Amino acid sequence: MATKCGNCGPGYSTPLEAMKGPREEIVYLPCIYRNTGTEAPDYLATVDVDPKSPQYCQVIHRLSMPNLKDELHHSGWNTCSSCFSDSTKSRTKLVLPSFISSRIYVVDVGSEPRAPKLHKVIEPKDIHAKCELAFLHTSHCLASGEVMISSLGDLKGNGKGGFVLLDGETFEVKGTWERPGGAAPLGYDFWYQPRHNVMISTEWAAPNVLRDGFNPADVEAGLYGSHLHVWDWQRHEIVQTLSLKDGLIPLEIRFLHNPDAAQGFVGCALSSTIQRFYKNEGGTWSVEKVIQVPPKKVKGWLLPEMPGLITDILLSLDDRFLYFSNWLHGDLRQYDISDPQRPRLTGQLFLGGSIVKGGPVQVLEDQELKSQPEPLVVKGKRVAGGPQMIQLSLDGKRLYVTTSLYSAWDKQFYPDLIREGSVMLQVDVDTVKGGLKLNPNFLVDFGKEPLGPALAHELRYPGGDCSSDIWI
Repeated sequence: MATKCGNCGPGYSTPLEAMKGPREEIVYLPCIYRNTGTEAPDYLATVDVDPKSPQYCQVIHRLSMPNLKDELHHSGWNTCSSCFSDSTKSRTKLVLPSFISSRIYVVDVGSEPRAPKLHKVIEPKDIHAKCELAFLHTSHCLASGEVMISSLGDLKGNGKGGFVLLDGETFEVKGTWERPGGAAPLGYDFWYQPRHNVMISTEWAAPNVLRDGFNPADVEAGLYGSHLHVWDWQRHEIVQTLSLKDGLIPLEIRFLHNPDAAQGFVGCALSSTIQRFYKNEGGTWSVEKVIQVPPKKVKGWLLPEMPGLITDILLSLDDRFLYFSNWLHGDLRQYDISDPQRPRLTGQLFLGGSIVKGGPVQVLEDQELKSQPEPLVVKGKRVAGGPQMIQLSLDGKRLYVTTSLYSAWDKQFYPDLIREGSVMLQVDVDTVKGGLKLNPNFLVDFGKEPLGPALAHELRYPGGDCSSDIWI
């Protein structure tokens, strides 16, 4: 879906050009059966999101993986807008790293976009042999034509924030991106910006800590991440580590899309803060808290205070709005970031969550709400879980939302999500004044899947989107 030009590669020349791209018609998202009681492989679902289609809001294709209990999670592309100047490249393969098994599935979405097929399976032993890394997460395409995937751990589940490099044509494992012995102590997400010779990576926790659920004692023991690692993009090594004040569990990280910008935001889940990172005049990097979601004092929950738990963040392609989800509180938020140092709340929408009226949790003290929100019912379905993964349309006018975080944490915090399955919702965005409104006619119910309720996770458009593509 390249811009009209005689000699273009994949994606778009600039983020603002991408905003003029075609409306999304299908979405790919991994569906997980691990920890649900259903003994079936995870699969890639293709969903029709074209309002003019007779199959609107339906899963039109399911590509099952050949193994059980992989825990598909995030996905990326063989190539993207970072290769726009290379007309020999085309976006035809979706790369699906497995969070638990450490397998990597490469899926052909180019031959038949509405019916993807498996192209290649990279077995964990190949990654272990060349990289000594496991528990794979974020996949980004590089301008070199390679694919880079972050890890959370080593083979034994200890923390190890390294990066696997794949050849973008053959998908052979080439080795690690970082220098030998140069991995970060913990890993999760990353974003790079060559114009500033920088990459920044985040931290969740060691796989052994988070794999089977959340234990508050692990927070007290200092086992969860609280740092950003600043890497020299050319030398492939850490040059600075930023300690985050009020920044426990920094997960998703986003530079501004403008490749000249030397700043961005990271969502810190447990502290429920948004932190802005930025480059100083001297070339070093700093970080400051710019948004704090206050915890709620509660009864009938795991702890006496419930954090919002910011689990996903997005920036619109024009760098005007920041979006994030509070998976536990249940709200989706929109902030105007025209002044990145002072984000301004412009939209908020409750889509389920742990504090709904009539549920097991009673809110005793709330700095933001006067009463607990109503449960969400869409097209007769009471939505379990809370808003989690989000994806924005290229023009910024539609947000898609899913409700599963990670199967073991879903099971712990939202048992009804395991029974009912997750959902995919769509929110209309006011891009002029700001504001969010649920589309009451859109629901994809993964509770009604042929093999039983499934947990749907991250969303991808065939032509790229604002969390898959990096401009250089």
